[in-house]
Amino acid sequence: MTLNANWSFPTQIRFGTGRLKELPDACAEAGISRPLVVTDKVLRELPLFSEFLDILDRAGLGCSVFSNVDPNPTDRNLDDGLSVFKEGEFDGVVSIGGGSSLDLGKMIAFMSGQSRPVWDFEDVGENWKLANSSGISPSIAIPTTAGTGSEVGRASVITNTATTVKKIIFHPSVLPRIVIADPETTLGLPRSATAGTGMDAFAHCLEAYCAPGYHPMCQGIALEGLRLATENLAEAVENGSNVEARANMMCAASMGAVAFQKGLGAVHALSHPVGAMFNTHHGTTNAVVLLNVLKFNECAIREKLSSVAAYLNLGSGFEDFYKFVEGLLRDIGIPKNLQSLGADPDRIDQLAKMAIEDPTASSNPIPLTYDGAYQLYQKCFDSS
Repeated sequence: MTLNANWSFPTQIRFGTGRLKELPDACAEAGISRPLVVTDKVLRELPLFSEFLDILDRAGLGCSVFSNVDPNPTDRNLDDGLSVFKEGEFDGVVSIGGGSSLDLGKMIAFMSGQSRPVWDFEDVGENWKLANSSGISPSIAIPTTAGTGSEVGRASVITNTATTVKKIIFHPSVLPRIVIADPETTLGLPRSATAGTGMDAFAHCLEAYCAPGYHPMCQGIALEGLRLATENLAEAVENGSNVEARANMMCAASMGAVAFQKGLGAVHALSHPVGAMFNTHHGTTNAVVLLNVLKFNECAIREKLSSVAAYLNLGSGFEDFYKFVEGLLRDIGIPKNLQSLGADPDRIDQLAKMAIEDPTASSNPIPLTYDGAYQLYQKCFDSS
């Protein structure tokens, strides 16, 4: 093990119930007087969004709303959003919604002053240094789900529509200036969305904990995030009005996104191609492939997960942790296999090739080869 690493931690977070009303103050602090609001088509029609707009209106903050956000945001969404931002002469972005809205909003703010195409800033090597840092507009993120943790992320996942490949676009200043994490915004989230997004947070914490890199701070954050998700996800799914469970899951989501600076793994490497190709829900896809990935990695993570099982009072071994996850997935209604999400098993060859090229594959505890990815996909399609 090399005790040498680069560490970075997140931004200002205003966490707690009722804090959505602090949005005008947050805009002033971030230097935003004319925000472009980025959200999705579903949230735009909900009472929560009307309340959000009323808060901006009462503060005299003129805004325009961009809601052309796909569940897996694309370069076309980004181009459309950038056109609206530039034509409207906005000075910042306020993103409200799930990970898709937050990812796209961050990218609009990031790309607003760039002359290079977005793919030049893919999270490879030091590509981020190609960006014009002075051209990045400020952004504020308001999550309404407890899943991706995009609100504290320095990257966004954008699908290249020409290749149907998800790309991770990174720059330190993609990180929002301010986050408003108000668990009351998640109270209307449906059961299935609560389950899928919650499992995304769970997977982030789990994969970060198991990743082989050296990052003791992220290791601790991942473990505590796992505890919060383990103790609160089922309750949040079963009783969506439980604000305490919702708050703990919102915290776990942010912690997972901080923790995965340490790395992710095959769960995300398998999930990203499926989402890009078949437009499946990211967190739910993670959940569907999770058990098979745990078995695939067992020899490398057995000792780590035995310790986790003991810490979480689940038992004393890998099998106890595995059985807990198996029961959790069943109890919260996660589908059994990838076919039930609409994915096509005839595309396994293409999916496997994409999975091993996904940047998250590089930090899997066991090297992910084409044969390994192919066999994992077969199991994920055959699971019953």
